[in-house]
Amino acid sequence: MKKIIILVFAIFTISFANAQWVQTKGPYSGSISTVIHNGSTIFAGTNGQGIFMSTNNGQSWSQINNGLTNLYVQTILLSGTNIFAGTQGGMFVSANNGSSWTAINNGLTATNILSTAIIGSNIFAGTNIGVFLSTNNGVIWAAVNTGLTNTIVNSLIVKDTNLFAGTNDGVYLTTNNGTNWNAINSGIQSVHVYSLLIKDTIFYAGTNYGVFLSGLNGANWTIHNTGLTNLNVYSLTNIDSILFAGTANGLFKSTNNATNWSLAINGISINPTVKSLYAISSNIFAGTIEFGLFLSTDLGTNWVNIGLPCLSAISLATKDSIIFTGIVGIGMASSTDKGDTWQKLTEPDSYVNSIVVGGSEIYAGTGSNVYKSVNNGLTWNAVNNGLNASKTYSLAIRDSNLFAGTDNNVFLTTNKGSNWTQMSNGMISYNTYSLAIKDSSIYAGTDNASFYSSNNGLSWLHGYYGIGGTDIYSIAVNGTTIFAGFDQGVYKSINNGTNWYALTNGIPSIKVSSIYIYGGKIFAGTISGVYISYDNGSSWLSLNDGLPSNTSILSITNDNSNLYIGTDGLSVWKRPLSDLTGIQDYISCNNIKIYPNPAKDNLTIETNSTKEQRLEIINLLGQTIYTSSINKKAIINTSAFANGVYILKLYTDIETLVRKFVKQ
Repeated sequence: MKKIIILVFAIFTISFANAQWVQTKGPYSGSISTVIHNGSTIFAGTNGQGIFMSTNNGQSWSQINNGLTNLYVQTILLSGTNIFAGTQGGMFVSANNGSSWTAINNGLTATNILSTAIIGSNIFAGTNIGVFLSTNNGVIWAAVNTGLTNTIVNSLIVKDTNLFAGTNDGVYLTTNNGTNWNAINSGIQSVHVYSLLIKDTIFYAGTNYGVFLSGLNGANWTIHNTGLTNLNVYSLTNIDSILFAGTANGLFKSTNNATNWSLAINGISINPTVKSLYAISSNIFAGTIEFGLFLSTDLGTNWVNIGLPCLSAISLATKDSIIFTGIVGIGMASSTDKGDTWQKLTEPDSYVNSIVVGGSEIYAGTGSNVYKSVNNGLTWNAVNNGLNASKTYSLAIRDSNLFAGTDNNVFLTTNKGSNWTQMSNGMISYNTYSLAIKDSSIYAGTDNASFYSSNNGLSWLHGYYGIGGTDIYSIAVNGTTIFAGFDQGVYKSINNGTNWYALTNGIPSIKVSSIYIYGGKIFAGTISGVYISYDNGSSWLSLNDGLPSNTSILSITNDNSNLYIGTDGLSVWKRPLSDLTGIQDYISCNNIKIYPNPAKDNLTIETNSTKEQRLEIINLLGQTIYTSSINKKAIINTSAFANGVYILKLYTDIETLVRKFVKQ
């Protein structure tokens, strides 16, 4: 019998293998605990997002957390080629400028590192249970607290061989590397000392009662608060004779040795809590709580926000050419230029869990209420009449029907929020985390699996069979298939949620916070990046080129030209949708399936033949690099293959099938 050779070449968009995510320029904010520099490199420690590094004076930043298992960084110290990071989970060291970190806690019985200092080869760590000393670059630590009657050590500072400690009971001094401590608290006793500064022969202390001054011996402290409108002084620095004080409500400066203070916040829209201050030559960095890092190059006269895109973008939506995002703890921001600049909106609430657009209106579901804007987010009004709930987790809209998933089931408004009606027939009191609508059918993901309504929410049916968990954080509909994101991965149902099936081909069984469908493609935002499926969830590809490892994805949207993702702690990223067009990761014809394509570590081949068949893999030089046989299914380890295009030949009784695949 004459054999037929069938050439079936998939068309691949080569840019898929090379394209990657890029971080948009914001929104910029975050909580900055400490700032320090090493040559031309600036390091910023954050409250929950680890350490960021800039080599261009803050114009751009990269996150450097490899090995840093606790991301609450409270102090950073330089010692030769080593960088020490004190966190809420112990001490870490990097010997390669932050590329990787190693925990060094032998003998360090405290895990909450509040402050650091160095004298020669002696490294000191101030903690919530006293001071610890290491004489061998952090290999071993020992407590040195004799005479230290208060062991909450908020700050450490060195003058020559003298080490001063700011505690919750004033200031202490040791002249022998911590062997003995003596209180130097005349006039400052029983005061919480958050920050210390030495300028020439004057000693400054930032406390919960304002700013105190003393000579270097600390014998007598006097208070200097004229002009300070907030007395919780968390940070101090100076440039020459100009002093700066960061407080719980704004930044102040003094040009007459703290005799008078005045606000120095031009360019800072509000009075933030200034947790850290650092001066380099004529540059001053001010790290704030929730509002990011600011830089002044003119002695504090003017300030600009210089980045640190370390916010958690829990929600995303687009309206025309405007992108909206809800930022955890901050509120909302918008961009009209595809993320090149962001504007903070007059937020309806500090937690915007969901955003939907209906015509000219934008709706925001928040930690308190539902809000509506009719002017692209410039102003917001609460629309909560009849909405008997304290939290709104999700919103979904179809025509004039707006549904709200809350901590008290589902509500519906048909008049743009003027009145709400609870739609809970068949539901008990559940948290409704996610909603999806198709025609008159509504799907709800709750903390007790899924619910389905075929009559616009008038009644609900419970679906939970086959589910590996109960909390559904995201839900979406593609044709007749429902997708749901759980702690244990992505599941799908083809019978309105009555039965569920786990999807594991190419995607790990981890938490999925966002499922998004566009152009027949299904995107899953997980705690370890983005995955894409082209075949209704049967197989998945990792879509994480350019993203830091284990980036947690909270939200996904698009504006018809870019795909946007909101991350947990790295703000908003984007990539062109054109990168994803024309790609087939799973192709089936002539009774053969090959997936995923492109392949990374493994390539799966399936046929419906019960006979053994021979297969070959050939590179573009014509060399046969792999031969084997297949009986219905074969999984080929491609991890050792060089990246590029390969030809797969499958020999049957009557034909030879030739397929192309990409190794990436």
